[in-house]
Amino acid sequence: MSDKKLHRALKNRHIQLIALGGAVGTGLFLGTGSAIFLAGPAVLVGYGVVGFLAFLIMRQLGEMMTEEPNAGSFSYFAHKYWGDFAGFLAGWNYWILYVMVSISELTAVAAYMQFWFPELPTWISALIFFVLINVINFSNVRVFGEVEFWFSIIKISAIIAMIVFGLYILFLNTSLVPDATVKNLWEAPLGAEDKSGFFANGLYGLIMAIPIIMFSFGGLELVGIAAAEADEPKKTIPKATNQVLFRILVFYIGTIAVLLCLYHWSNLTRESSPFTMIFTDIGFKHVAGILNFVILTAALSVFNSGVYATSRMLFGLSYQGNAPKMFSRLSVRGIPVIAMGLAGVLTFMVVPLNYFLPQWNEAFKQAMSVVVAALVINWAMISLAHLFFRKNRDKNGAKTLFPTILYPFGNYLCLAFTVFVLAVMATPDFGMFYSVLAVPVWIIFIYLLYAIFKKGVKKS
Repeated sequence: MSDKKLHRALKNRHIQLIALGGAVGTGLFLGTGSAIFLAGPAVLVGYGVVGFLAFLIMRQLGEMMTEEPNAGSFSYFAHKYWGDFAGFLAGWNYWILYVMVSISELTAVAAYMQFWFPELPTWISALIFFVLINVINFSNVRVFGEVEFWFSIIKISAIIAMIVFGLYILFLNTSLVPDATVKNLWEAPLGAEDKSGFFANGLYGLIMAIPIIMFSFGGLELVGIAAAEADEPKKTIPKATNQVLFRILVFYIGTIAVLLCLYHWSNLTRESSPFTMIFTDIGFKHVAGILNFVILTAALSVFNSGVYATSRMLFGLSYQGNAPKMFSRLSVRGIPVIAMGLAGVLTFMVVPLNYFLPQWNEAFKQAMSVVVAALVINWAMISLAHLFFRKNRDKNGAKTLFPTILYPFGNYLCLAFTVFVLAVMATPDFGMFYSVLAVPVWIIFIYLLYAIFKKGVKKS
């Protein structure tokens, strides 16, 4: 073990694809049905609005990380420019969120494996992939970057193929899907006149879809953590950040627009996957297996990123003095193995839970609905940390290499948006009132942990 710095072994292509993969997770493949069901074709407006706000937040994070690439990401800046507890809250909130996400994705991976191996116990699948992904992350950061690179290639290739094939059907071979037409974006099928119009479910339907759309963008901030191990962060981080908006336009708005032209949105239910419907209706026999493989890859990508992100965030918290010093210890390969081990122990609980309590995941889904609000806290903390960062820079007359756009208006806009999302989640129709209620309780709980930890540090 050593106290040396993290190794800067991630190349430009790794950073670009990590950023790309962070923007395309299981939310795109599985969550779009719910958003479309609520908003109708106007969901495209929702993805555009939320995508722009996500871009603003990424620019804020990108400006900070270009100046001071650090494993603690926005937690480091909250700690340095705002205050000790702010860094503690930002870091531990993110860490706990990603531990929960890792558990959720590993559970999902085990479920996806049953598509091909229905007799295979879920705990065995969970164990196999738990070991595999952790071995990858324990080796060195370059291996992590390479694996995430190829996971992202698979996801992006599937989406591009989806768009190209959809456009082929729409403009060159409509016989494959006779009802395919651009008019599906505003016209209704015969006998369903109440489903006509771009804003078929009104502004209210679009508003109800906003939180779902926001959650699908969770993971964008991973590029900020990876910046600490980029070999040329001052070049790669601005480039990766600036491409976020383009990626959102292509991979979310572009994909969904094509899907809505191929199939009328009224055919969907909350549980529907538009991706499945396309291939099923054209009679492609292996559609289910291909989609299952792509979604499995997406889930593994999120789990792989979760193992990486939690270890680096805990490493950064340790350097701040907001976690025990042992978590800043590195292996000879530059891996914070003790930090990785803590998250690993918690995530490993998936295995015995799947063995002894096969139905445990239903209760866990309820717990995850509360943790989902932690993503809102993450976005708010990035914007707030950036305000304090810029205030310090402006006071000292220091210029930044990659200044964000619309500062400070953009920050206040993003903060107002997070409050708006919480308000929507608290409505009876959305049904996550207790998740919103848990936000202040959660912050108080983390503050109590902070007070106990700091008291322990003083005694030692």
